[in-house]
Amino acid sequence: MTAEVVDLQALIAIHGAVRYHNRPVAAVNDHVVRVSVMTEPYFWHRHPNSDETFLVIEGEVELALEDRTLLLREGQVATVPAGAAHCSRPLTARSVNLTIERADLVTERVAR
Repeated sequence: MTAEVVDLQALIAIHGAVRYHNRPVAAVNDHVVRVSVMTEPYFWHRHPNSDETFLVIEGEVELALEDRTLLLREGQVATVPAGAAHCSRPLTARSVNLTIERADLVTERVAR
């Protein structure tokens, strides 16, 4: 892998008004870092083979788990353990966050 600069602000500007956009921006060992722009909730799901870390860089995100709900503001981070059902949704007009997860991530929809 070669070192390169990724302009997150440019990527965010391109996808600023979409319902949901999730794009890889970096690879770290066997993990991937993605930038996610959301204007609507993402469906309930789980990742049986990977934790998922959320780092909010713009707006606010509600991270609903089966037993509780977390509120993440700009600059805050939380990790959902592998196998835990969760749903993320923006609490502002849009949210932008980085997610860090295994590159071979498996996503399973969860009925709600």
